[in-house]
Amino acid sequence: MANRVVIALGGNAILKPNQEATLEVQLDNVKLSAELVAKIEEIDYEIVLTHGNGPQVGNILRQNEEAKDVVPPFPLDVCNAESQGFIGYMLEQSLKNSLETKGLTSNVITLLTQTEVSAEDEAFNNPNKPIGIFYTEEEAKQMEQEKNWVMMEDAGRGYRRVVPSPQPKAIHGVDAIVNLLNRNTIVIAGGGGGIPVVRDQNGLLKGIEAVIDKDRTGKKLAEQIDANVFMMLTDVSNVYINYGKENQEKLETISVKQAQQYMDEGHFADGSMGPKMEAAIGFASQGKTAIICSLEDADQALLGRAGTRIVG
Repeated sequence: MANRVVIALGGNAILKPNQEATLEVQLDNVKLSAELVAKIEEIDYEIVLTHGNGPQVGNILRQNEEAKDVVPPFPLDVCNAESQGFIGYMLEQSLKNSLETKGLTSNVITLLTQTEVSAEDEAFNNPNKPIGIFYTEEEAKQMEQEKNWVMMEDAGRGYRRVVPSPQPKAIHGVDAIVNLLNRNTIVIAGGGGGIPVVRDQNGLLKGIEAVIDKDRTGKKLAEQIDANVFMMLTDVSNVYINYGKENQEKLETISVKQAQQYMDEGHFADGSMGPKMEAAIGFASQGKTAIICSLEDADQALLGRAGTRIVG
């Protein structure tokens, strides 16, 4: 079996900060990302690609709000599915074209992916993930009354809806993903953390309004398909300790024990590198390898020449 990698694309791979969220802008970004992912196919890896969807699902929610008097709005789980579909379309088409240009024969397919969570997850008692557009305080109170939303002030910019961010229990469709990998197919799955679903009292699946962290889903997906490597691509080339200080230090290859020590010392903020390091440590502790690096360095990182590697 070839080496198998799950790659989690950061949001900048699709839409960079302050860019206009047009199809053309996002597609141009995705084309560049696809060219860099295609380099990994050249070094003989079986690839599962997952991605974020924060700006995209936020814009879908805004479209819902703007058009609510004309077209009935959809719940958050359906909006997640919509974003998976159009981001997957852009990635799949761009990857196919990049592979064709390189003379590579791999196929590419996008799977609409459900991620099962527990209805008993503590996150449902403590929603804290901001989504969607900003509201005034008056508008926020109105949303709380009309829609039973939980609203919170966000860094002085206004009020936003906050939703639960539960832990993923299981990724659905894993058998299909493995079968496709065995047939020389790159699989795009788990976009935006997956569509959150729970089991009802009869054990049947149903959607639930939540947002699942894409790196946590990527880790779970990597575990379920027995990947050798879990790679998280971001906008920095390495992880640092003492970041932004005179004594900042770049991390290259470190053990799980070292990584956990740095976590315990508070080097990685919850809003930035913290979730990635949490996922990396959890995966690498199973005797595997986790990598955090920039998209541009991805192929070299897999060869051990770039990025931060956490090894079990």
